[in-house]
Amino acid sequence: QVQLVESGGGLVQAGGSLRLSCAASGRTFNGYTMAWFRQSPGKEREFVAGVGWSGSTTRYADSVKGRFAVSRDTAKNTVYLQMNSLKPEDTAVYYCASVDRPFGRISLSPADFGSWGQGTQVTVST
Repeated sequence: QVQLVESGGGLVQAGGSLRLSCAASGRTFNGYTMAWFRQSPGKEREFVAGVGWSGSTTRYADSVKGRFAVSRDTAKNTVYLQMNSLKPEDTAVYYCASVDRPFGRISLSPADFGSWGQGTQVTVST
């Protein structure tokens, strides 16, 4: 199983930007689909963005399309989430996740991801 550690969260004004990082360790990073989810109080954990095992495919929730960009750096074993034009409704704890089987598709369901980071808080003020 892989260990995931997120960083980069914080407080930002609406319209601002943040970049989240997720550092992976414990097994090879290559070949495993990675994703970002978020959860705010009283709501279910929801898919935000995912990057395929090769890095060539991405998928986004409709609510963040055109504003967020997910990428992976194989050499650094790190996945990134660049968040631009942030809105107050983006406020949540953001989690990095990895599938446990290689070469899979980008799923929207948290149940398909077996490894999770501890989360990083993102707060967007008005």
